[in-house]
Amino acid sequence: MIKKRFGVVCATLLCALAPAMAQTSATDEIAKYRQMLADGNPAELWEMRGEELWKAKAGPNKVSLEQCDLGKGTGIVKGAYVELPRFFKDTGKVMDLEQRLVYCRMTLQGLSHEEAVKTPFGSAGKQSTIEPLVAYITSESRGMKMAVSTAHPLEKRAYEAGKQMFFYRGGSHDFACATCHSADGQRIRLQELPNILNKANAQAAYTTWPAYRVSQGEVRTMQHRLNDCFRQQRFPEPVYASEAITAMTMFLAKNADGGVYAGPALKR
Repeated sequence: MIKKRFGVVCATLLCALAPAMAQTSATDEIAKYRQMLADGNPAELWEMRGEELWKAKAGPNKVSLEQCDLGKGTGIVKGAYVELPRFFKDTGKVMDLEQRLVYCRMTLQGLSHEEAVKTPFGSAGKQSTIEPLVAYITSESRGMKMAVSTAHPLEKRAYEAGKQMFFYRGGSHDFACATCHSADGQRIRLQELPNILNKANAQAAYTTWPAYRVSQGEVRTMQHRLNDCFRQQRFPEPVYASEAITAMTMFLAKNADGGVYAGPALKR
């Protein structure tokens, strides 16, 4: 009788543990898969194309983006990304990388706003100019620590606005960013959901974007990632390179302060 009961208890425990074991196994396998592909990350192709685009003369003015100031001086890309978003005196605004690139394409190369934001996200047979530029610029900060400032009043305001957006609930599902990203150990299907309020999680999450997404065959930028989050929350798609997205990015980037930048990375 004791053996029978012991067997029932063991079977019950195994059933209870099975989902956790399956999840752990799946997580391990996904990690191995990423590691196998890491040495041949296709994002390198976007980085090379981005460097060419950075140096190519384009637009009505036939000039390159090498005169674009990303915050560290004219044309300097090394280490620029780990300090973005930031306040820019020439615009009187806090800008993230994608917003700043749109600005430089307009002011330096002479593109209209419509032309500068055209095709921000690539697809089969429809290449984006922004994605490779972002891949190149971010790669020039690889191995450096995130050091985003909130010293300027507008930087602080952007951070607080981003924080408010993170916790704002709405849409048909009454979701917020915090619904999925404010607690440890959460996941959706096999995908782990980083807790952005946990510094180590925030660092690991933010410092690997942009990334080459195997499922899409494209390098995806931070704006694309945020758009996807809003879509899953059933929110309207944000305006590309808007101040709202810059604020959200500021909140995420500041939470990742001190993390070593490792992008563009590889994602499922």
